[in-house]
Amino acid sequence: MVHELPHLPASFDLDASLVDQLSNRNGCQRCVRGEQGQLLLVLHEVPKPAVPERKALFFWFDGHQWHGANENGLAGLFQLLDEYAKAIDEQEAIIDDADTAKEIFDLIRHAGPLSRSSRNLYHALMDAATVLTKDRELRSARDRAHENERAADLLYADARVTLEFIRAERAEEQAKSSDRLARLGFRLNLLAGFFLPLVALGGLMGMNVKLPDFVQNAFWLIFGGGLVFGILILFLVGYKTGESSEEDG
Repeated sequence: MVHELPHLPASFDLDASLVDQLSNRNGCQRCVRGEQGQLLLVLHEVPKPAVPERKALFFWFDGHQWHGANENGLAGLFQLLDEYAKAIDEQEAIIDDADTAKEIFDLIRHAGPLSRSSRNLYHALMDAATVLTKDRELRSARDRAHENERAADLLYADARVTLEFIRAERAEEQAKSSDRLARLGFRLNLLAGFFLPLVALGGLMGMNVKLPDFVQNAFWLIFGGGLVFGILILFLVGYKTGESSEEDG
């Protein structure tokens, strides 16, 4: 029976039991079984980054031999598996050199579809291999697809772990920076507290008012008193803060 589905190769003489299971769209990757021992593999090319559409490739077993879109049997299938392996290797090289969150995020956007597509391709070949149990070439393709699936899953997992590591590392650096700023601010506050009595006394004595004679003649005494008060404030604030830090620890 000659099919009337334009997305399938015209050379595929499919049985009615196969045609009835298809539609005018490619659909997901799968193995379609016919009643006359025929099989149709609907597979997808390697997904491209930020491209939701998937281009389908078809392989048909007529009960005796395999046919591909270019009449090359399963050679096109092994070529497809090589393309998946090459794409995975390229992404693995990127993740080794990536050092920014944006680079890892872009990789994840590609690794996710690549992982799902590799998994679905493997399941389609596994379904076909359970039917054609004596087809050694098909079993070889299935095992190769399983290797690609595992590599793609590891790539996706490594990319996510790397992204989490970069986020944790940035958060740790930010926490250390915040801690340094807090310590610096605390020291500046201590200095401000130390000079607060002197500034207050200097402002009071610098006012345009007539001060008693004993005040005018006791400049160094007042200056020393301001220093004493400053040291007292420094001691009290530092002691309380250190005591609080020990309790938190």
